[in-house]
Amino acid sequence: MIFIRYENWRTYVKSYPITTLLIIANIVMFIVLMASGGTNGENLFRHGAIWKVEPFNKETWRIAAAMFLHGGFEHLLFNMFALFVFAPPLEQMMGSFKYAVLYVISGLLGNATALWLSEWGTLAVGASGAIYGIYGAYLFIALFRRQTLDEASRRTLLIILGIGIVQSFVIQGISWSAHLGGLAAGFVVYGVLRLIR
Repeated sequence: MIFIRYENWRTYVKSYPITTLLIIANIVMFIVLMASGGTNGENLFRHGAIWKVEPFNKETWRIAAAMFLHGGFEHLLFNMFALFVFAPPLEQMMGSFKYAVLYVISGLLGNATALWLSEWGTLAVGASGAIYGIYGAYLFIALFRRQTLDEASRRTLLIILGIGIVQSFVIQGISWSAHLGGLAAGFVVYGVLRLIR
């Protein structure tokens, strides 16, 4: 089972530098939010949240900035747990540079999809699009490179992905469009990157 984390923190940081940096960046930005007024809509917007309201929906830098913002501690905790547990094997398989490219592109396209498909007036933040990009890469592996994943890891991935997609549509406040956009981006980007030597 590749999703069981057994490393001590020094080994984790050394083995998965990009994942470590991403976790730190998200936590630092959460601390910045809390120190500057909390996770209310106004403060999130001030720090780069996507807001589908004219003219702010045209500020494309927000698609990147929103990847490092979270709407509350539970939101942060859930995403960072997923990143901490599921990202390391992918970073190891792909190499840190390709993994970073996949993460960023998935996050950008996930947020762009959320901006495109969400209702007017929606405020959106979170690393979910990028994290679903990681799931998308694993989905590609599970379908086309089955020998890379053991049966327990493949089953765990499909269960987590299935639950996540259902929750995306059932639970209010979750951006299904960011999740599906990130998932599709990760699937395609992984397929392209694996061809590049």
